[in-house]
Amino acid sequence: MAQQDLRTVVIANPQSAGGALARRWSQVAGLLHAQLGPHQLRFTRQPGDARVLSRAALDEGFELVVAVGGDGTISEVVDGLFDEHGPRCPEVVVGLLHFGTGGDFSRSTGTPRRLRSGIEALSGAATTSIDVGRVHYCTADGTPQTRHFVNIASFGLAGLVDQLANASSKALGGRLSFALATARAVRRYRPARIALRLDDGASETLTVQNVAVANGRYFGGGMRIAPAAELDDGLFDVVTIEALSALEMLRHGHRLYRGTHLGLPQVRVQRARRVEALPLDPDVAVLLDVDGEAPGRLPARFELLPRALRLRVAELGRP
Repeated sequence: MAQQDLRTVVIANPQSAGGALARRWSQVAGLLHAQLGPHQLRFTRQPGDARVLSRAALDEGFELVVAVGGDGTISEVVDGLFDEHGPRCPEVVVGLLHFGTGGDFSRSTGTPRRLRSGIEALSGAATTSIDVGRVHYCTADGTPQTRHFVNIASFGLAGLVDQLANASSKALGGRLSFALATARAVRRYRPARIALRLDDGASETLTVQNVAVANGRYFGGGMRIAPAAELDDGLFDVVTIEALSALEMLRHGHRLYRGTHLGLPQVRVQRARRVEALPLDPDVAVLLDVDGEAPGRLPARFELLPRALRLRVAELGRP
């Protein structure tokens, strides 16, 4: 189907990048119209709206759904396109225009980060199919929930980092905001005892700093946590970081941005399609990070849906 034949809706979060998208919207809107032609526009007003709007877009028959915002907006848009059976409409295509603080998913996809180049890619890029993650977890009050993710879900230190970063101002930009939140979290975090099981393997008891269930490669505002992960290989890269002292975390933190942390003896990478994690200390909440948001805590079960999302991207990034 040609680009101009697709019924298109744009779902935008005007508060992305600390409200910068709202301030530049007239420029963005003009560029979008020039590249996409006639399209419908939906703005989010509060967390969760992008999920509701993308679900409604399917019911209205839209064929190209363009998410404009940060990682959280993109993740919500994708989540709204899925239910417990998989993609609600497998033919629908998702386009991305990064305009947020973290930008970790755009790094993994190779999405242009300059505004004009990113918008031009929406009309000229090819469509590819990528994997999607599904996570079953508990909210803070213990209510079971399920959601989908496109980049990385993790638990442990990253969940606390998300909680702190999302409660703070993003005016300093994604990388610095997450770096400051990480420094605060490292001082507060205590390694968690968990039971971890991959696919049909035996359950392991571990004391962990963080476990990343990675579809993409980057999280935390540019940390290259899973350097070899690919979005379309049908497997999660499961990166386990066992207990580290605060001093060790500060000493080796720069290695996360370079992807050289895999050489540390406390770090290992495994691949799996299913991951289960249980907390072993009932009085300790092990917080989740799902595409840069902090929706809840363990216990959690992660499963991969291979090539379940059609994505319009200039060139799928490779390790």
